[in-house]
Amino acid sequence: MRGLTSNPTIFEKAITGSADYDEQMRLLVQAGKSVAEIYEALVMDDIRQAADILRPVYDQTHGADGFVSLEVSPALAHDTDGTIAEASRLFAAVDRPNLMIKIPATSEGVPAIEATIANGINVNVTLIFSVTHYQAVIEAFLSGLEKLAAAGGNVSRLASVASFFVSRVDTSVDKALQAVGETELQGKIAVANAKLAYACFQEVIDSPRWKVLAEKGARPQRPLWASTGTKNPNYRDTIYVDDLIGPHTVNTMPPQTLSAFRDHGQLAETVTGGVEEARHFLAALAAAGIDMDRVTQELLQAGVASFSASFDQLLDGLKEKMAPG
Repeated sequence: MRGLTSNPTIFEKAITGSADYDEQMRLLVQAGKSVAEIYEALVMDDIRQAADILRPVYDQTHGADGFVSLEVSPALAHDTDGTIAEASRLFAAVDRPNLMIKIPATSEGVPAIEATIANGINVNVTLIFSVTHYQAVIEAFLSGLEKLAAAGGNVSRLASVASFFVSRVDTSVDKALQAVGETELQGKIAVANAKLAYACFQEVIDSPRWKVLAEKGARPQRPLWASTGTKNPNYRDTIYVDDLIGPHTVNTMPPQTLSAFRDHGQLAETVTGGVEEARHFLAALAAAGIDMDRVTQELLQAGVASFSASFDQLLDGLKEKMAPG
């Protein structure tokens, strides 16, 4: 394992779905802590421990790997200033160099990403679904790095990833394709979409603008493939891993997908191949009357709503566990 991510859904399942945290919670209740304080204490402790476990990886790779990600509150997804403040607070509170702060790629999140990077804080941009969203994230990353460098900051120690969600795109697009009777494109759009995003990444690292930053020691913002578990049983269980392997990429696999890839995955550089075919697939999707920008915007909104719901369920679950008797 080279790194670890977290989100409200993961914490909700872990904290309220098991007894693993009960003793720690009991002590916090006895100390008079509020629900919000108990939540943060549990999460901070987990994140610090994970960061310490992965610190040798971080040190051995000179800051390239070994990161743990912690998300800002979903309630701040549409609050730029609130996100900037929360990112700074969480980064200081955890106090680990191998921490990444997760910020969603909402229209309000993008300027917060730029400001957070300019403040020298590692950022994991989450909930990216479209190439358009990704291009805005790339611009925020570059501008943030330029501001950090102009202020005399050390750009060589800053790390960032752009988490591009994959399988959820097929889930949504496949339904739309079924509705219009265009089944030939089913199961092809998510990978095509990700490959076009990677082509954008390649253009950036080949650009004169990036070369100026690279000469100062800056590291590229790596594309991270998220939501890579296969949800359709008719598709290969490693499709979102096999087809997106390439330089500078990261893949966050759920345990079942990781086991499947270890057993029968295909290890080869694939993300750079079939780019023209990917363009053809997206053009055919548009010709079928499906608006990719609308689909991906709805996915972004649903992702924010899902994390918000998980966060609320987590707090409600904590209240129940804290209740006497």
